[in-house]
Amino acid sequence: MPIALLALTISAFAIGTTEFVIVGLLPTIAADLGVNLPSAGLLVSLYALGVAVGAPVLTALSGKLPRKTLLLALMVLFTLGNLLAWKAPGYNSLIVARILTGLAHGVFFSIGSTIATSLVPKDKAASAIAIMFTGLTVALVTGVPLGTFIGQHFGWRETFLAVSALGVLAFVGSLAFVPANIKHSAPASLLQQVKVLGEPRLLLVYAMTAVGYGGSFTAFTYLAPILQDITGFSANVVGLVMLVYGVSVAVGNIWGGKLADRRGPVAALKIIFLGLAAVLLLVTFAAPHPWLMLAAVLLWGAVAFGNVAGLQVYVVQQAEHFTPRAVDVASGLNIAAFNLGIAGGAWGGGLIVEHLGLVHTGWIGALVVLGAYGLTALSGRLDRRNPIAVAAPAERPRRVASH
Repeated sequence: MPIALLALTISAFAIGTTEFVIVGLLPTIAADLGVNLPSAGLLVSLYALGVAVGAPVLTALSGKLPRKTLLLALMVLFTLGNLLAWKAPGYNSLIVARILTGLAHGVFFSIGSTIATSLVPKDKAASAIAIMFTGLTVALVTGVPLGTFIGQHFGWRETFLAVSALGVLAFVGSLAFVPANIKHSAPASLLQQVKVLGEPRLLLVYAMTAVGYGGSFTAFTYLAPILQDITGFSANVVGLVMLVYGVSVAVGNIWGGKLADRRGPVAALKIIFLGLAAVLLLVTFAAPHPWLMLAAVLLWGAVAFGNVAGLQVYVVQQAEHFTPRAVDVASGLNIAAFNLGIAGGAWGGGLIVEHLGLVHTGWIGALVVLGAYGLTALSGRLDRRNPIAVAAPAERPRRVASH
């Protein structure tokens, strides 16, 4: 595998770290900037909205740019966004910084797979994509807890400075090793994307994605304050709990993919959504008990992102049947749905914290996830009434995508 893939992997690691490390730093940021927790939670929502908008819109608008030029520009934008967060004089400027980095995130993962596959022979394309996306998994396992540790001991601003250094490293690696003559086809236009959004069955899958992640992030956004204010963990312990969560996520992603292969996406998603709802309900009762809460977080990680593979496979199956000329567009829009769900969940969780209290984010998030279960059951019922034509696993193109 070429060394240019390492540069892409470092970029994915940096982006994954900056997306989720904010969760472990919310209490610290809120206290330092003099804002309440719901306002701090908007930093998660607005980042996710930046991703949701950046992926489809900016990717279409930048379609004529050479891939290396675009990649370098994205890492500059990402680094500047994190440097702005580091030096942000107040809450409003931190919001701007989060939106800027979210825009870079959205476009990077829209073009990253194309760049990765261009670096290797066709028979190694899937492996190249998988290597790049290990950056996200490693970010959850190491980057997020390490960033939380830095924030707790040296200040939350230093976390963003450290991520900026990763952005510089990724930029230098891409400049030195990514070839300048990467071939690419023009991405889907905004009109093509709008046409995909006119297909009701695809809209149903996007709703499953958004509602499922909205329910999870209703509580996950406020995990650090729950751990500190209700469970009684010290700020230093929160980083260790995030490490436990990240390891569990890595295992859960593998388990979720195998379950979708074995049972089919609809059956797998129903199991995972039910499991996620049960864990979120458990969080409500486990929160005051440290060891029980630690077990709940471990279970939470195992199901929190386990539905990614099933949702992506399912949207591809639906697109191959209903919009066969726009399968990649449909798959990419599901990533926007992931982030719309994250944005809505973080915003809704803030309202719950403000009006009801931290502990209520768990059971209300569970109810929202049950809504995703209901949508999944409805979609499965529609499939049985009008069976979709699904390619055999060996014939179906592999598409790897990230939230």
